[in-house]
Amino acid sequence: MAATADPLPQFPPGFVWGVSTSAHQIEGAVDERAPSVWDAFSAEPGRIKDGSTAAVACDHVARHREDVRLVRDLGVDAYRFSVSWPRVLAPGGLDFYDRLVDELCARGVRPVPTLFHWDLPAALEEAGGWRERDTAARFAEYAADVAARLGDRVTKWITLNEPAEHTLLGHALGEHAPGHKLLFDALPVAHHQLLAHGLAARALRAAGADDIGIANSHGPTWAASDDPADTAAADLYDIILNRLFSDPLLLGRYPDGFGELMPGDDVAADLKVISEDTLDWYGINYYQPTKVGAPGTTDVEFSGLTLPAELPFSVKEIAGYPTTDFGWPVVPDALTSLLTGFRDRYGDRLPPVVVTENGCAYDGLDDQDRIGYLDGHLRALHRALTAGVDVRGYFVWSLMDNWEWAEGYTKRFGLVHVDYTTQVRTPKASYHWLRDALRAQRA
Repeated sequence: MAATADPLPQFPPGFVWGVSTSAHQIEGAVDERAPSVWDAFSAEPGRIKDGSTAAVACDHVARHREDVRLVRDLGVDAYRFSVSWPRVLAPGGLDFYDRLVDELCARGVRPVPTLFHWDLPAALEEAGGWRERDTAARFAEYAADVAARLGDRVTKWITLNEPAEHTLLGHALGEHAPGHKLLFDALPVAHHQLLAHGLAARALRAAGADDIGIANSHGPTWAASDDPADTAAADLYDIILNRLFSDPLLLGRYPDGFGELMPGDDVAADLKVISEDTLDWYGINYYQPTKVGAPGTTDVEFSGLTLPAELPFSVKEIAGYPTTDFGWPVVPDALTSLLTGFRDRYGDRLPPVVVTENGCAYDGLDDQDRIGYLDGHLRALHRALTAGVDVRGYFVWSLMDNWEWAEGYTKRFGLVHVDYTTQVRTPKASYHWLRDALRAQRA
């Protein structure tokens, strides 16, 4: 996919440009933190495609100053990173984030921490993890501790990253840590994460925060055909992966039929905690649309996942589009339709939107396909702005190649190439393209 030769359209003044990473995927320094669910998961044979772990990853803890310089030289306004809850539990664990935030501020880059990006402390998982309501309360305490330490310099916060994927992949299908295969019995995990968001937002507000968001993954759902069985399956999939997380946050209710399935003595009271004064903006991670049809009769391998036949839907390949190294279709127009669809569905209940992740896996230093991907999606984002969607920012996933969860080191999402043997960082062609595009935005 090639980029157009035309310059990008002009984005509004004050639009926030950023790049993203997550702690477990880049930090390393495993001996300086408590164990996480991903340490246990990756130690199990066959869980990670290349048999690797994130014990070293990009050695970011030791090399964060070099990485912050790469962020500054790229010319973005903000750096979205995640705080490792297991690291904070270790003695002096917040010291690293003190240093990181100081370095970012000294370089003129706004720090945007995400408080949970899938790396639950192993001790909490042993006590039931996100299946238990108590984890939401523990998360709020942790959020308060981080805010007390960093809140004098951090003004923009993200509570959770992609609770839908963490529920589906980690607890329903067992493809990610902690590896549970609960199928629909994983619904309490969704509710407890949303409750954790609400409780953490209260803790952040108490610490003086007034710029709080969440990073939810969303994508359009396409029915495989007009057959009623396909459209019904697509509607259910759309509820589970999209509305199950956006409706409680933005409307204060679950989609019809789902509230009754949620745990707790008073779900209505929980929904007030989840939705009332918890969001100043809404983060959307977008990668691809999904084509969905009626359930099949056998397990299906799809994008590296095993989808069991007992699911009430099946996921189909989308033909006719270029694909990334992950096999994901590249459909920029779907980002436009996603954003305008959110505006139409939620109206004035939708706060300003920030695209908190968008990116692609491609190998090589001369990554023209990534340039084409970013060019196409930024134009699609601008079309949504022109159509009246209040989009305030865009964060590329990712600053650098990293440990890609169950894929190990086999997929590269970075603007910066990382040699995992030498830890040498090399900016790719896409890094230089984005740097020049940002300079043009500010000219």
